[in-house]
Amino acid sequence: MKKFLERIAHGVLIGDGAIGTMLYAKGVAPEANFEHLNLVRPELVLELHREYLDAGAQVIETNTFGANCAKLSAIGLGGKVAEINRRGAQLARSAADGKDVYVAGSMGPLGRGKSELSPEQIAECFRVQASALAEGGVDLLILETFSELDELLTALAAAKETGLPVVANLAFGEGGRLPGGTSAESAALRLAEAGADVIGANCGAGPLELLATVKRISTVCAVPIAAYPNSGFPEYIDGRYIYRTTPEYFADRAEELVAAGASLVGGCCGTTPEHIRAMAARLQATSLPPRERVPEGGGRALPRSESIAGGEALTPSPSPGGRGELHASFLDRWGTEPVITVELDPPKGLDCARVLAGSRALKEAGAHAINLAENPLARVRMGNLALASLIRREVGIEVIAHVTCRDRNLIGTQSELMGASLLGVSSILAVTGDPASLGDEAGASSVFDLNSFTLIKLLSDLNGGVNALGNPIGSGTGFTIGAAFNPNTQNMEVQVRRLVKKVANGAQFAQTQPIYDIARFHDMMEQTAHLDIPVLPGVLPLVSGRNAEFLHNEVPGIVIPEEIRKRMAGKSGEEGVAEGLAIAKEFIEAASAKAGGFYLIPPFGKYEIAVELVRFIRNKEEHRGHGGPQGTQRKGL
Repeated sequence: MKKFLERIAHGVLIGDGAIGTMLYAKGVAPEANFEHLNLVRPELVLELHREYLDAGAQVIETNTFGANCAKLSAIGLGGKVAEINRRGAQLARSAADGKDVYVAGSMGPLGRGKSELSPEQIAECFRVQASALAEGGVDLLILETFSELDELLTALAAAKETGLPVVANLAFGEGGRLPGGTSAESAALRLAEAGADVIGANCGAGPLELLATVKRISTVCAVPIAAYPNSGFPEYIDGRYIYRTTPEYFADRAEELVAAGASLVGGCCGTTPEHIRAMAARLQATSLPPRERVPEGGGRALPRSESIAGGEALTPSPSPGGRGELHASFLDRWGTEPVITVELDPPKGLDCARVLAGSRALKEAGAHAINLAENPLARVRMGNLALASLIRREVGIEVIAHVTCRDRNLIGTQSELMGASLLGVSSILAVTGDPASLGDEAGASSVFDLNSFTLIKLLSDLNGGVNALGNPIGSGTGFTIGAAFNPNTQNMEVQVRRLVKKVANGAQFAQTQPIYDIARFHDMMEQTAHLDIPVLPGVLPLVSGRNAEFLHNEVPGIVIPEEIRKRMAGKSGEEGVAEGLAIAKEFIEAASAKAGGFYLIPPFGKYEIAVELVRFIRNKEEHRGHGGPQGTQRKGL
């Protein structure tokens, strides 16, 4: 341990390059699990280690980056986590025997499977992997490609339990920032305080971008710095991703990384033994330059307003408080009168006449906002953001556009939301969305870079004037942010905890799945009262007995009590519609004393039914006076 830390404190060590890139180049299919090769094709992994050692690498990494319980369990290898990691360490150790080099146990983030694990389970995943790597004989542990600081801190704590030196590398985005806005300086200080022996960055856009990040870390952090840049951006040629950065260019940038303060330099995606060979030859006689003296205790915390390269201030511009132009006609009415929102379906084609007519009729009846779902049930309809802008312009009523996580990646989602703000869309309901497999578009795939929680956080960040990386976007989008809530579950406490998290991320109101059980409604209102946001119960009028049975038995999230299904049994046509309206009005009557409003969902796009319910709610309120529903009060948002 002392030997490695002493060497890196006083000299430059050469790391190896990409493992995945090279295994792919050797014929391993990209969809294969590279870590499993430690067990099924160990000779291939050993060959790669030897190639990097022959190129001049002094620190080689085990082929275990994704060998954690979350990723391996997802493909049925959860029972082999320890075995794969031990074998990976042994292979690298075998290649390094007799050479003056170090073996670093590679550990990466848990990926999407992390969302299903508790904090304790996450820590245990990292603990099991670190322990197995230590048992296999590694000299140090390298935690790499983490984009979430909290996850890296958890992994660091688990890795430190082994007593081995730990390198903690983050994958920074544009401007040297993590998703959510944490700067390279702040992240480095947190890692130093947590006991990281070496702090640095890997992956990212390429050597030049990472160079700027290393320079920033070196100004606040006294511990050694690691740098493992990508080989620039890949180009897609003839079905393969090709990295065009030459070994010579990579070696040039490696010299600059050392000059900036890095003492452990290797390569990430796209780098090959040739890149490492050129870098090792260039850095062979390079000594570590003196670092600028950092204040005792690790460094200084940079204020959020400190400028980055190019002089752009990091402090976001003041946001308009999350309020759109028509905001006063929507949430500001909560507590003084029932808030009424109504869902209409975007057309399946280009004819908007009916949805515009419905919006006008609902506005005249007294509705406050129109809901527009986004490709519900994963079936293609007109884009709801453009339609929302048209309705606002033509009708003059606020529109709540539903935005799902299914159809766009993180880049497209941010771009689309900024465009929606430009078009005047001021209210968004953030939902995960039905998977593409539910729809009828053969070949369509789901994206799900985000979920409803992270989408709400993104909307809140955009309101605050920054994007997902914390980079300024201007004055802020001003969205009113909504969340979905499903009370029709056996354990409502779980759904309440989810809503609490959504509110903490920035949700300002909630709309629920249709409710038919008034006792369940009262339970929901009692359990969510502490959140101080409008929770609008969904009201979906039934139209027939067949419709009631279908909703109860086939539609997830909807539960219809037996007594209501009996009332609808055998009814259809005008009789069914009349009975369904009567049931809906009875629910509204019973719920109005506690509800701050209602979310009306007309069946089969029959907005005329919603018009009748809006008038019913408004007439009821006029007869009672304008003091607002009992049990509610005006609350600050």
